[in-house]
Amino acid sequence: MLNFNQRIIAPSLLAADWSKLADECQLAMNSGADWLHLDVMDGHFVNNISFGPKFVNHVRQIVPNAFLDTHLMIERPDRYIHQFIESGSNNITIHVEPNYKIEQTISEIKKSGVTAGIAINPETPIDMVRPYLNQIDILLVMTVKPGFGGQEFMTQETMPKVKEAREIRERNDLSFHIQVDGGICSKTAKISVDHGANVLVAGTSTFKAQNMKSAIDEMRKA
Repeated sequence: MLNFNQRIIAPSLLAADWSKLADECQLAMNSGADWLHLDVMDGHFVNNISFGPKFVNHVRQIVPNAFLDTHLMIERPDRYIHQFIESGSNNITIHVEPNYKIEQTISEIKKSGVTAGIAINPETPIDMVRPYLNQIDILLVMTVKPGFGGQEFMTQETMPKVKEAREIRERNDLSFHIQVDGGICSKTAKISVDHGANVLVAGTSTFKAQNMKSAIDEMRKA
C-alpha cells in the first residue's frame, strides 16, 4: 500500500535552464527533490511543444537513480509510450481527454514494468477518470490549463476534484497517489495537501527560486 502521508516533491524540468541541464538536474536532486517531472507536449493536445524521448533519456543519463515522472500531454500517447519507457521513465501519465484506447494504454504501461498515471485538465469532471482509478498508480489533477509554466493556481476549479478523489480512494480502498501540477508554491501546496494531494509538481517556484532547497523544504512542511 502506498504511503499517502508522504509528501513527494517533483520539480518540473519545464522550468529549468536547459542550457545547463545537467547542473539543474543535480541541483534539484541535491536540494531534496523526490522525483523529477518531465512535461511532454506535442503542439496538438496543448498549444506548446517541449521535448521528446531523447530528452528523457538524456536526463536519465544525468541522474541514473532519479525517479522520472513523465507526463504525456499529447494527442496519441498510445503511439509513444514505449519510446518514453525505453528512454528511462519510471512513471508514464497519460490524459483522459483525447480519443484513444485509454484502458489498453494503461495496461501496456504497467506490463512494461513502470507505474501508470492518468491526468485531468481543470475543466474535466472527475467522473471521466472514475473507470480507471482502480488501475492507476497516480491521479494527476492539473491545477492550471496545461501548456505553459508560471500560471496562477486554479483553486475553485480543481480542489473539489482533489477532495473527491481522496474520498473515492478511501471509500473503495484504492491505492493511487493524488498529484497536482501548476502554480504550486508553499501556499498552494498547503491548500492542495489539505484537500488530499500528496505529490506536488512545482516548476517556477523551485527552479526559479533563489534557494531551491529552501523552496522544497517549505513545500514539504505544508
